[in-house]
Amino acid sequence: MESGQQVSPERERRIVRFIPYLLIVGLLLVVAVREPVISAIGAVVTALLFGLHLFEERRARRAWETYVAGISMQVEETGQDALTNMPIGILLYDEETLVTWFNDPMRDIFDDVAMGQTLNELDPLFIEMVATNEDQATLEIGDAVYRVFSNHENRTFYLFDMTEEAQVEQQLVDNQTVIGVIYLDNYDEMTQGIEDQLRSELNSRVTQLLNHWAAEHGTYIKRTASDRYFIVTTEENLRILERSKFTILDTVREETSQRGVQLTLSIGIGCGSDPIPALGQMAQSSLDLALGRGGDQVVIKRDGKVRFYGGKTNPTEKRTRVRARVIANSLRDLMQESSRVLIMGHKNPDMDALGSAIGILKLAEMNDKEAHIVLPPEEIGRGIRRMMDEIAEVPQLETRFVNAFQADQLIDDQTLLVVVDTHKPSLVVVPALLDRFEHMVVIDHHRRGEDFIEDAVLVYLEPYASSTSELVTELIEYQPTNQKLAMLEATALLAGIIVDTKGFALRTGSRTFDAASYLRSQGADTVLVQEFLSQDLETYVEQSHILERSEVYTEGMAIATAEPGVIHDQVLIAQAADQLLSLRGIRAAFVIAELQDGRTAISARSLGDVNVQLIMETLGGGGHLTNAATQMSESVVTVADALRKAIDQYLEDETKGEESE
Repeated sequence: MESGQQVSPERERRIVRFIPYLLIVGLLLVVAVREPVISAIGAVVTALLFGLHLFEERRARRAWETYVAGISMQVEETGQDALTNMPIGILLYDEETLVTWFNDPMRDIFDDVAMGQTLNELDPLFIEMVATNEDQATLEIGDAVYRVFSNHENRTFYLFDMTEEAQVEQQLVDNQTVIGVIYLDNYDEMTQGIEDQLRSELNSRVTQLLNHWAAEHGTYIKRTASDRYFIVTTEENLRILERSKFTILDTVREETSQRGVQLTLSIGIGCGSDPIPALGQMAQSSLDLALGRGGDQVVIKRDGKVRFYGGKTNPTEKRTRVRARVIANSLRDLMQESSRVLIMGHKNPDMDALGSAIGILKLAEMNDKEAHIVLPPEEIGRGIRRMMDEIAEVPQLETRFVNAFQADQLIDDQTLLVVVDTHKPSLVVVPALLDRFEHMVVIDHHRRGEDFIEDAVLVYLEPYASSTSELVTELIEYQPTNQKLAMLEATALLAGIIVDTKGFALRTGSRTFDAASYLRSQGADTVLVQEFLSQDLETYVEQSHILERSEVYTEGMAIATAEPGVIHDQVLIAQAADQLLSLRGIRAAFVIAELQDGRTAISARSLGDVNVQLIMETLGGGGHLTNAATQMSESVVTVADALRKAIDQYLEDETKGEESE
């Protein structure tokens, strides 16, 4: 044997088996010297044993080979049977994504599967998995659910039927607990002063309607107070309610209005995989959100996401002067306990944001507190330029405006921040400053959204008000001081009210006129307001260029799309929407244009029968029923397409709601 040559294990075993025979032969040779006869007999016996050994070894080897061959054949037959008949769909394809082979279960899954067929023709999921190199995915075909595994190296797909598992999982989801709270928004206001018999009939009718609605949808309901109900249902029932758009809101409103008292409902719902106590907290926070948005709607919180239903009616005036007085006293106390007051509005401030900020500035002055309005120069747009020019003529007022750096230097542990005309942290004029404050107050009239400033020590959110300037004016009225507003201060607040009400045409209540009357008595100059709002020729021409690109998309929905690449001011876009809405036959107006920062803005207006807030919320914005907006990062053309889809969805939902009634 050559050096380094290895011996196979089988050969080693054979050599070991021959060693006893070699030893016997050696022994016989030694014995043959003295006993040749015995040695000869021993040699014959040894030869017979050796031959018998070889025979048995060869027979055993043949038996083993036969056994292995049988097992191999059985394995091959079993593998072939599994490949073709086991309930696992198997499909092979080539480099051109054409089907090259499939088994019978795959034919049962896809009736039209054929050799040479493309994967995309079979189902787009296959070609998507190939393109993205995905290893597994879920495929739904009719009521069946399959888990698809892909072996990209061998170009093979395996389909496992997971229908039963999916059904069990879906059943668990369907039976998950859902907790809700129903609140009669305006029960106290509407039943105050009415006869006991009418109140009793109203309570009985509302309870009857809710009990019938709950029984019809498999929901447990329990009245916990005169204006509050507690409900428990399941995810399956909740999906049915969502598909119906919660028509109970319309039913209660219409039924009670026939009795001369229009009651509206707000419903907060918590659902998902959270524990029961967490669901209860989610239900209450959902109700708070619904009420903050004006009531008459449903808010559902599920696994960190929020869905809104209803809110189709314009909020009626529900706030009381008692609440305004309480807020005024609380704000005065907070100011007196602070070292100074800083005031911030929203980005691209309008007349309402600036006017209400000046009003809070005056409030701080009435309480002998140093105050400043945070307004970086780059945020001064065309909409407030004229007012800022007028402020520049009043040094004691102009010096109260600071930029972001100056504001940062003024902040200490006792500084109070008052945010006006917005409640969203992402929209304040300098968002980075919010984390610096330990004490914050929010005053706003917009319907509350999911994004909200956290840990505010005082929140005055009134979606029933015409403007934040109206709210601030009332707070000033309740200050225990005889200080009078300066002419420019009163004018700024009046300008904020006039702009947001479109000259007292929209969202105007009796309290709005009371606030305007007070401001007029304080010396507000209506002529100066008109100068603030007047347009120059250049602005008018720019607005006209936008409006000439208008179209009536569908059912009185007018869309004006500015020329792509042309930069427009946010205020001008809003003014163009107002102008477009004034045309005959227009139910809602939408103006789309590009802003200086590269984003695309939509300004939406309606006369009240179209809820533009719901349309804007689907695009990431918000606002009021008649006045809403959003900003998106996509191009003007892309945003216009998205708007049309949002309008179509809104009209489809409206149609479904009418059919369900």
